[in-house]
Amino acid sequence: MELDLDTVNDTLRDASAAEVVRWALGQDRRAIATTSMGRNAAVMLHLVSQVDASLPTIWVDTGYNLRDTYVVAERLIRDLNVNIQVYSPQMTSERRNAIMGGIPTVDEEERHQGFTQDVKLEPFARALAEFQPEIWLTGIRQEETEHRKTLDIVSVDGRGIIKVAPIFYWSEDDVENYMEQLALPTCKHYFDPTKAHDGRECGLHTHA
Repeated sequence: MELDLDTVNDTLRDASAAEVVRWALGQDRRAIATTSMGRNAAVMLHLVSQVDASLPTIWVDTGYNLRDTYVVAERLIRDLNVNIQVYSPQMTSERRNAIMGGIPTVDEEERHQGFTQDVKLEPFARALAEFQPEIWLTGIRQEETEHRKTLDIVSVDGRGIIKVAPIFYWSEDDVENYMEQLALPTCKHYFDPTKAHDGRECGLHTHA
């Protein structure tokens, strides 16, 4: 059954983030969540854990995360008891750096696109092939990039997957307050090698 996106988004506009998660998981469709394990990733992990901790949550670990990220990630997985499914690139970061001379710069767009494909998009494609989700719970927010300003709480991407963003209209202050109220841990040092500059989409959310 196709969703009437306008009606659905109007209905969910004033719902809480937890209510949006419950709506998504109540659609009786195959679902996943995703996490970057970046700063404030605990918000979505906590929301999902409160509704259905068994939901597969995909973490594409590029291999370039910092120690702080891995330490906090393990704590979140343990404390929230979420069902994390880790997907990594076929080649280790050290081998890639040795062969290819490190991460391409912002001025090397073609090389950077290939790099992004290898370390993030290909592992994510493997996750999609395995879980074949119809619904994807994501922590994207409207204010983060120009592309995301064109979306809504519920949207459908080029693959036909229904993307549901429970905190889509949250501000940075909303996120910080949620983290503080629940004393959720966050990594102080996070690095995404596919974000060559602020506001760049890595490609997970721009599939045409």
